[in-house]
Amino acid sequence: MDADALTVALDPLPADAPVVVTYRPITTATQAAIVGEVLDALEEAAVALFPAWLPDAEGISGPGGANVPAVRLLASRLAGRTHHFGPFLADLAARALTGTRSAASFPPEIRAAGLVRVLEAAYARADVVLVVEVPDGLPATQQSALVAAVEWLAFRGALGGVWLTGAAFPAVDRIHSQRVRLPAAVEALTGQAPDDVSDRAARTGALALPALAGQPNPNSVAECLLEKVLAGHAWAGGRAWNQTFSFGPLISPIRVDLLWAAERTAVEIDGPEHRRQVQYAADRARDVLLQTAGYAVLRFTNDQVLGDVNAVAHQLELFLTTRRVEGRSEGSSHVE
Repeated sequence: MDADALTVALDPLPADAPVVVTYRPITTATQAAIVGEVLDALEEAAVALFPAWLPDAEGISGPGGANVPAVRLLASRLAGRTHHFGPFLADLAARALTGTRSAASFPPEIRAAGLVRVLEAAYARADVVLVVEVPDGLPATQQSALVAAVEWLAFRGALGGVWLTGAAFPAVDRIHSQRVRLPAAVEALTGQAPDDVSDRAARTGALALPALAGQPNPNSVAECLLEKVLAGHAWAGGRAWNQTFSFGPLISPIRVDLLWAAERTAVEIDGPEHRRQVQYAADRARDVLLQTAGYAVLRFTNDQVLGDVNAVAHQLELFLTTRRVEGRSEGSSHVE
């Protein structure tokens, strides 16, 4: 199965789906190195998702040592009434607040299980599934290391499952392949885009998380930066991040990065993955759905946002101001 097609098929996540985390190995040398890479990436993701997994900490900000005891206490109280491990959760909350690692060190088994529980809590889902995109051309020793690593993560991290996509494992005889049929709408997207946008070299980062409704995607530095700027402007009020649209029972729902519903304006922040074949075709189909429903669709690349976020914010302000004036004019023309 193609990992890009699977990502499109699972965005937005169905209501009864687990949290689906995609892992693209950067290191494949040894089992320990792969496990360490995954755990470090999961920890960074957990920090970015704070305080979704510790909702009582909403409004507590950092840095500053004065608030660390407060979040530690909240984490300990949460652990006392749930299955979280208190010391690990308290340390993770303190790191999320201050941006600095604790001197405490937890063994990989504690980190794996604790981070899976944090992701389950953040997304309010019962399980976490790890999708591993297997690189082409791995030598036999690295095939064995990757399989051993994901087996360790599955059992020690209490994952709901591990799905392997991409290249086969001819050197590992305990892996059995099975073809999974994707929704027809996703299958139809394959092959629609020009070859020059199918860019596997554009893959960045070891771990990709699904978007969380109501906040910028924790994977996206560009989304987080744009929200930081927008939060300081009154004209940006009414925005909502990562909202799901439904166009009826016969059409799959879609997710919009940033939405101003009153102004019927959708904004997409495109990373390099949007140049790849299936994602490129899916974007075009989504734009048509939104435009048919009367929404304007504005697209900015990560490079545009990271290069000059204030210029992007200014363009949004001009566009929204125009939409608001037009909306008032249309409303007044119908007054009797």
